[in-house]
Amino acid sequence: MSHLTDFQTFLLLSILKIVVVLVITLTAVAYTVLLERKVLGRMQNRWGPSRVGPFGLLQPLADGIKLFLKEDLMPMASDKPLFIIAPIIALTCALISIAVVPFGAVTHIAGVDMFAIADINIGLLVILGITSIGVYGIALSGWSSNNKFALLGSLRATSQVISYELALGLSLVGVVLRAGSLRLRDIVASQSAHGALSWNIFGGFARAHAANGTTNWAIVGGFQIVAFFIYLMAAYAETNRAPFDLPEAESELVAGYHTEYSSMKFAMFFMAEYANMITVACVATLLFFGGPSSPLGHLLPDNFGGPLLTAIFPILWFVAKVLGFLLLYIWIRATLPRFRYDQLMAFGWKFLLPVAILNIIVTSLVLALKG
Repeated sequence: MSHLTDFQTFLLLSILKIVVVLVITLTAVAYTVLLERKVLGRMQNRWGPSRVGPFGLLQPLADGIKLFLKEDLMPMASDKPLFIIAPIIALTCALISIAVVPFGAVTHIAGVDMFAIADINIGLLVILGITSIGVYGIALSGWSSNNKFALLGSLRATSQVISYELALGLSLVGVVLRAGSLRLRDIVASQSAHGALSWNIFGGFARAHAANGTTNWAIVGGFQIVAFFIYLMAAYAETNRAPFDLPEAESELVAGYHTEYSSMKFAMFFMAEYANMITVACVATLLFFGGPSSPLGHLLPDNFGGPLLTAIFPILWFVAKVLGFLLLYIWIRATLPRFRYDQLMAFGWKFLLPVAILNIIVTSLVLALKG
């Protein structure tokens, strides 16, 4: 009987976590769109949305209602089953990858980790695998639309994602080598000993006092700043964002792979793009910036402010770091012009890929010498 009760508790808490994370993620997607429009407006010396609600805060709600009420058009010559399933694949893959992201400190209630939906040993591989499947949604949308602009956009997106996935995956090998694990909790733990000095993007030194009274200095940072910039460039290309937004180049392809989409099908592609942006920001935070761990290290005690604040502070650090990455996304879009397509492919294959391989060799050599 007790086993049944334990399972019911586990099931109830798991469903609660899934619902809460899904609602927060979809809300974050909506307000990331508003954040982008407001920040771009300020950077371009205009207001951005300001009419709907105070300071335009209800604009995402108005946009959602507008898209929901729009007529759902279906091109006559399209492949209807594939045309319908393409946006579903894109959005589903974008949302599933959030499931393995630990967004807070390890906090167990009734044996359930409350701040991660699924804590699995190969969490990083799961994220890379699921996000790579999302390109099928884009490829199918262009093919099924029976539109030359949509087909060109989807072909561009497919070749771009496949090309930059290599550099992105290889850029993370150095982090995995240092942590010795593909489990995201382990990667975060490997960066939490000395605060910001331990983060993989930085390299720092820490003093260790030996029993004989001597003081030894040890490198605590990961020195993965090169890997971080490779990851950042590849992630921009993976999510089809400026300056790598060739699949949706308005001046060339109207709207790229979602030219023929309207109503909620278009909204699903739109939501998938911004959900992927949030996933990229979460992974960068976990792998290079210590995840939910504090940059202050042990300057503050682990039980600072009691159990409630001990649980809340890591979430706040995590959200602040993710928000910083999203602002960087927007800043890049407002600043840099679009690549030419041959430049985009050459940058991925001739620069990012060799540098990522070199970073693995150097990191392996340093770890071997330290060991």
